[in-house]
Amino acid sequence: MTLWRPPQRTPQAEAIYAAAEADRATRPHAYALDPGPIIARALRDTDPAELGDPVHWREGLERYLASAHDDGRLNAVGTRMVRDSAVAALRARLAMNRLAHTNRPLGQPPIIITGGWRTGTTFLYRLLATDPRLRAPLPAELAVPWKFAGASPQRREELIRVGSAANDLLNLLNPALATVHDHSPRLPEECVVAMNSGFRNWGFSATVRLDCYSHWLADQDLTGTYLSYRHVLATLAADSRRWLLKAPAHTAEPPSLAAAFPGACVIFLHRDIVQTIASGASLFCVFRSTYSDHVDPADVGRFQTDQTELWLRRAHAFRRTPQAGAITILDIAYDDLVHDTPAVLHRIYTAAGLTPGDSTSMIDRYHAAHPRNAQGTHHYAAADFALDEADLRTRLAPWTRPGP
Repeated sequence: MTLWRPPQRTPQAEAIYAAAEADRATRPHAYALDPGPIIARALRDTDPAELGDPVHWREGLERYLASAHDDGRLNAVGTRMVRDSAVAALRARLAMNRLAHTNRPLGQPPIIITGGWRTGTTFLYRLLATDPRLRAPLPAELAVPWKFAGASPQRREELIRVGSAANDLLNLLNPALATVHDHSPRLPEECVVAMNSGFRNWGFSATVRLDCYSHWLADQDLTGTYLSYRHVLATLAADSRRWLLKAPAHTAEPPSLAAAFPGACVIFLHRDIVQTIASGASLFCVFRSTYSDHVDPADVGRFQTDQTELWLRRAHAFRRTPQAGAITILDIAYDDLVHDTPAVLHRIYTAAGLTPGDSTSMIDRYHAAHPRNAQGTHHYAAADFALDEADLRTRLAPWTRPGP
């Protein structure tokens, strides 16, 4: 059996990794994952009280950093990324705390797309984002929302251009990522990008091996994370379009989602469970290989299976609670999305209370602008990650049936 292997790095990328390792050897303190110096760097001359009650963020920060150190198997680039991410999250917390929290309506309740990893959420999200009645946030908006508040069109363009530097570096370090998950400053990105400031975010474990952090997170209440995210969207709101949001991680947190966005129309995508887990493992392996030189595909396959089971079990249980009535849930099969996209769009628009438009033209325009496999073909199989298909189907069977 041949397991997944990391993509070969280009000479340019190798030079960046080598320079980072040399720097870490010379300045190890600059790569330490200790909370104190990271907090100090984020604060600069700011009063620590502006971060708010530490109960809402300190333990999450410590768990994240400790798990990255102990579990991450990070190279120097990865260690630097974790430090920079922690600093950015703390600075985002400072900036958003300075803006008055508001409970003002976001307009119509959002349309939110979720489902397991690799169930077609990105395709549906970016397709629906071409509808002029809907608004999907861009990466820069999610990363620095306070800078977009009241910004002029020219300032918005400047912020988006500045945000492209991180995207360009990621493409340079790991060009294979675009084949698995195309990313761009101009393409809508998922909610987890804006959910770091409390350090309770399932998105962290997509890019770095964080087993201990993930075990801890499974027992945490993420309602605060989702209310903070609602504050982000309220900060960004500047027109009458309806928010369109997306993240597979919402699968794990439907109670928090419903609490923050009552009345939301939640589109839940379902795909063959073997394809879901195998493709997700492939995504995680490619992503993590940017920040680690020791990615074990069998370990990732195990993690992906455990996480998928947990997420689907929690989503399944939520449907049996009274709180499920606070949102509208629409189940969509991946095969229907791929093979009968117009009918799926009609169902979504109906569930969301929107008038269906000319979906065929919208789909044609989208495919013309984003041709399938334009970034290459994504190849994967369960065996690449030491996964047994029959075992997966048996183990996940209780949680793979749509509906309550």
